Amino acid sequence: MKTEVKLSKNHYVIDENQPHIIPADHPDRQILRQLVNVCPAGLYQLNPDGSLSFDYHGCLECGSCRLLCDEKTLARWRYPAAGYGVTFRFG
Repeated sequence: MKTEVKLSKNHYVIDENQPHIIPADHPDRQILRQLVNVCPAGLYQLNPDGSLSFDYHGCLECGSCRLLCDEKTLARWRYPAAGYGVTFRFG
């Protein structure tokens, strides 16, 4: 079974008004490349012009990006508010 199929079994409740992860305005390009490689859900994407695309929908809340970066790369990282976020489904 492919990773995308497994991830699609999870249930997400998204807080559209309060993203729990916000990338910084001008992050370091080397760190951005690491973010693209470390995110297990593939939420970080580098565009051909070097800018970062990020969608927090589908975040697994693993914290890998939080451990990798400081406030110069991610302006905010916190867990979603109560009642929001991912619910993992197995099987």
